[in-house]
Amino acid sequence: MTHVPEVPQPESDPGAGRPVPAWLRVTQGETRWASTLAVLVAVALQWMLPARLTLRPGWLLPGLEVALMAALIAANPVRIERPARLYRPAGLVLIACISAANGWSAVRLVVGLVRGQEGADAAALLMTGGGIWLTNVIVFALWYWEWDRGGPLARMRADRVYPDFLFPQMQSPELAPPHWEPAFPDYLYLSFTNATAFSPTDVMPLNRWAKMLMMLQSAVSLLTVVLVVARAVNILK
Repeated sequence: MTHVPEVPQPESDPGAGRPVPAWLRVTQGETRWASTLAVLVAVALQWMLPARLTLRPGWLLPGLEVALMAALIAANPVRIERPARLYRPAGLVLIACISAANGWSAVRLVVGLVRGQEGADAAALLMTGGGIWLTNVIVFALWYWEWDRGGPLARMRADRVYPDFLFPQMQSPELAPPHWEPAFPDYLYLSFTNATAFSPTDVMPLNRWAKMLMMLQSAVSLLTVVLVVARAVNILK
């Protein structure tokens, strides 16, 4: 069956005389560097965690994550624009691996704090908790980026007209240049503000899955911050 585009593809609407926003038309693929750097930072943060908080053997998941990242870079080295049958599944597996590793570390840290087995050193506890929290921000940024309107490849092709996240530039296109469309740094900002404010700020979730994912991130972030900071303050006293 022939695919029928859901959105107009020209850069301007002849009838209305207004340019069609970039996020609603076929565009050049997103550059690779931002998401790659985020993944490498997440892997480095996981590698620096104490052995008691990581899945054994400690090299397994970081090694798998680096291998998957290398495969994704080989498929699209500069821009994410060449579709391949296994490209998106590989990306989802990569994010799932990072999520699983960080989730395990967070659970182990929380259990240790509740049982009084963690937190002999306030500075070390804050560093460990901060690393898990920052990895959590990166993980959810990757999920938002990969699922919004089908992921970066689908957004490049303008396959879907309805966004999962409503950015301010979509509501007020006159405030953004004609070539603006959401990229990984926008989703990283969304994840960071949700992890610090524990609620949406200027980017609104529209679909139920987006709302549930943001709610989950807020809950994990709140639990981690409250327990780590409370324990650190108790130690300093």
